[in-house]
Amino acid sequence: MAEIKEMTPEELQQAIEENRAYTIIDVREDEEVREGMIPGAKHIRLGDIPMKVDTLNKDETHVVVCRSGRRSMNASEFMKEKGFEAINLKGGMLEWKGDTTKP
Repeated sequence: MAEIKEMTPEELQQAIEENRAYTIIDVREDEEVREGMIPGAKHIRLGDIPMKVDTLNKDETHVVVCRSGRRSMNASEFMKEKGFEAINLKGGMLEWKGDTTKP
Protein backbone atom coordinates (compact mmCIF):
# COMPACT_ATOMS: atom_id res chain seq x y z
CA MET A 1 0.00 0.00 0.00
CA ALA A 2 1.32 3.45 -0.95
CA GLU A 3 1.94 5.92 1.82
CA ILE A 4 -0.63 8.70 1.91
CA LYS A 5 0.48 12.25 2.58
CA GLU A 6 -1.30 14.08 5.38
CA MET A 7 -1.92 17.75 5.97
CA THR A 8 -3.00 19.43 9.19
CA PRO A 9 -6.05 21.69 9.27
CA GLU A 10 -3.71 24.62 9.93
CA GLU A 11 -1.66 23.79 6.83
CA LEU A 12 -4.83 23.58 4.73
CA GLN A 13 -6.09 26.90 6.14
CA GLN A 14 -2.78 28.53 5.20
CA ALA A 15 -2.94 26.98 1.71
CA ILE A 16 -6.47 28.38 1.23
CA GLU A 17 -5.35 31.83 2.38
CA GLU A 18 -2.42 31.69 -0.08
CA ASN A 19 -4.72 30.52 -2.91
CA ARG A 20 -2.71 27.34 -3.44
CA ALA A 21 -4.45 25.00 -5.84
CA TYR A 22 -6.12 22.16 -4.00
CA THR A 23 -9.45 20.50 -4.68
CA ILE A 24 -11.07 19.69 -1.34
CA ILE A 25 -13.23 16.55 -1.32
CA ASP A 26 -15.55 16.07 1.68
CA VAL A 27 -16.46 12.37 2.00
CA ARG A 28 -18.81 12.67 4.98
CA GLU A 29 -22.47 11.68 4.89
CA ASP A 30 -25.18 14.19 3.94
CA GLU A 31 -26.29 14.84 7.53
CA GLU A 32 -22.70 15.57 8.60
CA VAL A 33 -22.14 18.00 5.72
CA ARG A 34 -25.32 19.88 6.64
CA GLU A 35 -23.54 20.94 9.85
CA GLY A 36 -20.98 22.80 7.73
CA MET A 37 -18.13 22.13 5.35
CA ILE A 38 -14.95 23.86 4.27
CA PRO A 39 -15.84 26.61 1.77
CA GLY A 40 -15.28 25.45 -1.82
CA ALA A 41 -15.19 21.75 -0.94
CA LYS A 42 -16.90 19.22 -3.19
CA HIS A 43 -19.17 16.76 -1.38
CA ILE A 44 -18.77 13.17 -2.54
CA ARG A 45 -19.83 10.63 0.08
CA LEU A 46 -17.26 7.91 0.78
CA GLY A 47 -19.58 5.26 -0.64
CA ASP A 48 -19.87 7.23 -3.89
CA ILE A 49 -16.13 7.74 -4.43
CA PRO A 50 -15.67 4.58 -6.58
CA MET A 51 -18.43 5.71 -8.97
CA LYS A 52 -17.52 9.40 -9.05
CA VAL A 53 -13.72 9.41 -8.88
CA ASP A 54 -13.48 9.55 -12.66
CA THR A 55 -15.28 12.92 -12.63
CA LEU A 56 -12.28 14.44 -10.82
CA ASN A 57 -9.24 15.93 -12.53
CA LYS A 58 -6.12 13.77 -12.16
CA ASP A 59 -3.96 16.84 -12.77
CA GLU A 60 -5.16 18.44 -9.53
CA THR A 61 -4.06 17.73 -5.97
CA HIS A 62 -7.00 16.64 -3.81
CA VAL A 63 -7.30 17.14 -0.06
CA VAL A 64 -9.76 14.59 1.32
CA VAL A 65 -11.79 15.45 4.44
CA CYS A 66 -14.12 13.57 6.80
CA ARG A 67 -15.11 13.96 10.45
CA SER A 68 -11.96 12.56 12.08
CA GLY A 69 -9.58 11.56 9.28
CA ARG A 70 -10.27 7.83 9.09
CA ARG A 71 -12.77 7.69 6.21
CA SER A 72 -10.82 10.31 4.31
CA MET A 73 -7.71 8.15 4.66
CA ASN A 74 -9.62 5.26 3.06
CA ALA A 75 -10.78 7.54 0.23
CA SER A 76 -7.24 8.91 -0.20
CA GLU A 77 -5.83 5.38 -0.50
CA PHE A 78 -8.46 4.46 -3.09
CA MET A 79 -7.83 7.64 -5.07
CA LYS A 80 -4.06 7.12 -4.99
CA GLU A 81 -4.53 3.58 -6.33
CA LYS A 82 -6.50 5.13 -9.23
CA GLY A 83 -3.67 7.53 -10.04
CA PHE A 84 -4.80 10.66 -8.19
CA GLU A 85 -2.70 12.88 -5.95
CA ALA A 86 -4.62 12.71 -2.66
CA ILE A 87 -3.74 14.20 0.72
CA ASN A 88 -5.62 13.24 3.87
CA LEU A 89 -6.73 16.02 6.24
CA LYS A 90 -5.34 14.85 9.57
CA GLY A 91 -7.94 15.07 12.34
CA GLY A 92 -10.70 15.97 9.86
CA MET A 93 -13.47 18.43 10.64
CA LEU A 94 -13.09 17.76 14.37
CA GLU A 95 -9.80 19.69 14.18
CA TRP A 96 -10.87 22.29 11.58
CA LYS A 97 -10.92 25.80 13.08
CA GLY A 98 -11.45 27.74 9.85
CA ASP A 99 -14.63 29.00 8.27
CA THR A 100 -17.40 26.64 7.26
CA THR A 101 -20.33 27.00 4.92
CA LYS A 102 -23.67 25.25 4.72
CA PRO A 103 -24.37 23.34 1.49
